[in-house]
Parts: sequence; C-alpha cells; structure tokens
Amino acid sequence: MNTNCEVRYAASPREVKRMDTTELRNEFLVDNLMVKDDIHWVYSHYDRYMVGGVVPISGSVNLETVDALKADYFLERRELGIINIGGTGTILVDGTEYVLEHKEALYLGQGNKAVSFSSVSSDSPAQFYLNSTPAHKAFPNKKIGSDDVEVIELGSPETANARTLRKYIVNSVVDVCQLQMGMTTIKPGSSWNTMPAHVHDRRMEVYFYFEVPEDQAVCHFMGQTNETRHIWMANNEAVISPPWSIHSGSGTSSYSFIWGMAGENLDYGDMDVCNTNELK
Repeated sequence: MNTNCEVRYAASPREVKRMDTTELRNEFLVDNLMVKDDIHWVYSHYDRYMVGGVVPISGSVNLETVDALKADYFLERRELGIINIGGTGTILVDGTEYVLEHKEALYLGQGNKAVSFSSVSSDSPAQFYLNSTPAHKAFPNKKIGSDDVEVIELGSPETANARTLRKYIVNSVVDVCQLQMGMTTIKPGSSWNTMPAHVHDRRMEVYFYFEVPEDQAVCHFMGQTNETRHIWMANNEAVISPPWSIHSGSGTSSYSFIWGMAGENLDYGDMDVCNTNELK
C-alpha cells in the first residue's frame, strides 16, 4: 500500500488566460484517483483543499499523513468527507466500524487518529472518494445514509439541465468546520450541470465526474465569466475550480458528479450568478 501526495499551487486569472490545453490540464485536472490499494492525494493551495481516492482490494488501506501536512496523523488539524461510489465498504475509525453502502457518506472530524478503509468483497470493491479541509474544531463523526440526504430537484428538460441534487455533508445535515460535499445526477435527455453559471469568491470547489460511460465524456467549463476555458473530462476524474472561476459542465450522455467545497462560509446559496447569454 502506498500513499502519495501531489501539491498544486494557486493560479490567478492572469496566468490562466495564457495557458494552452496541456497547461490547463496539468494545473486543474486530477486523474488517477481510484487506484487499487493506494491513496492518491492532490493538495491544492486553494483553501488547502485535498482530494483523493482509494479502492481497497487486497485488504485494509490505512489513512496516513503526508509530508505536506507536517502533522503526526492525517486528521490532526483536518476534517474528512468520504463518499462511496462502489460496492459495500467499511471504514474503521479509532475502533469504531462504519459500513458504507453504494452512494453513502461518512464525515470524520478533527482528531481521529487511526482510520482504515476496506471492501466487503474484492469482486465488487468499495470506491471511496475523499475530500479534506483544515479544521479548527472537533465535530462528531457521522454517517450520512440515503435517508439522511437532502434531495432537491433542479433545472428542466427545456433548458437541458434537469438534475437531482443530493446534499450529504452540509451544515444542515452534519456539523462541520468548512467542508461541504454533495452529489448531482443529470437526468436522461439533459446534459448541463450547474447552469446558470456562477462564481462564489468566498469558496473554492472541486468537481468529481463519475458514471460517465467509457466511450463518452464531459466538457467542464471554467474561467472568468468573460474569459472562459474548457477541459474534457473522463470517468472518475476531478477538476479544481478556483474561487474566481465558473464551474459548469455538459456531457455527451447522462452522468453524475460529486461537488465539494470549502472557504469562508457555509452558505450554500452564496453565489454570484452570470446570465447565460452574457458568458464569453
């Protein structure tokens, strides 16, 4: 079992507007997240956000600290959100076991020391998607099952953005310091997510696209509202969205994505919306 961590520094709109396709992908695309028996982290300097993933196959995989944290254990000064997009899995936290079924979540607060991930069956392994942010207070651990999720229906077929949004780790469901996570599923016949486009300068965000068919793709749009860019995304890939950037996508088929964010506030509705016909 290996744990590796890549550090990404923050870039301003001035640098980004000059980037070519390869530079944009190197700066914001996060791939190789769902690796068997390994935890791969990307540490972003946007709000010190960390995104990772693990697929336990051979046995349990321990959550280990990384050099970038300068901490004795991973959650010494952090909180962690976990959403399972695979088969049934278990997470052992300081002796307490949590079982996560498909599309269930777990919040772990600051101070938990021994954390390990495992799958009930190696033939249908768990796929744990991980987001972590700095924490200033220790809140209780909490599993978020299907009955705990806040569900909102958004969009319409007429604007090709009919979708179901599920809030997992938000302050109306669980006590958190700053981490928020949820899942959005695009309905058949629609393609757009998060439209109309918006920014929220008080928070950064990470999108993780999954349930994308192998022969299909999602085009993720980013950048300032008058200076947009795009990145083509495949299944199980994430993209970092700076606070100054829009974050919206359109797929060639139906798909799902997990959104995670952190920053100055926990107000989900804190958005500066841009009219669609004003995007450039």
